[in-house]
Amino acid sequence: MLTIRLTRKGKKNQPFFRVVLIDKRRSTKGGRSVEDLGYVDPLKKRRSFNKERIQYWISKGAQTSATIHNLLVSEKIIEAKKIHVSKLSKKKQTEISATAKAKADEEAKKVAEAKASADAKAIADKEAEKSAITEGSGETKLVEEVKIEESKEPTSAESSDEVKEVKPEESVE
Repeated sequence: MLTIRLTRKGKKNQPFFRVVLIDKRRSTKGGRSVEDLGYVDPLKKRRSFNKERIQYWISKGAQTSATIHNLLVSEKIIEAKKIHVSKLSKKKQTEISATAKAKADEEAKKVAEAKASADAKAIADKEAEKSAITEGSGETKLVEEVKIEESKEPTSAESSDEVKEVKPEESVE
């Protein structure tokens, strides 16, 4: 399997890395690469990538190392989320997973509470409509007219005044 990864070049205390396409089974310290795709100079903070060739090889199935993946994301050669690369102790990993799980539980609880309150409100509204309908035919007209008037938006202040005047007259009859 072909991978895109870094190989170290340069002198002692002067690192320089080449971005190469190489068979995964070959040594990371050296070995014959299929193709050089760029370089990274951490001391001078310079980077160069052959964007077209990297995209070509990824489309052909080459895998990227985590570090190269993050570099390509930061250079906007590929669109993805970065991968966490640094090594964490087992204790730290369990702490992070525990806090993530707690946050997920809290969010799920909030969603469930919101859904329950919405369901309770819908049930209460339905019960109110049923009680208004069963009490009498005169009141059912009022309930229906209020629903119709709520759905209509008044276009001016005069039309909203007219709506207010109509309600008391009909309730008297």
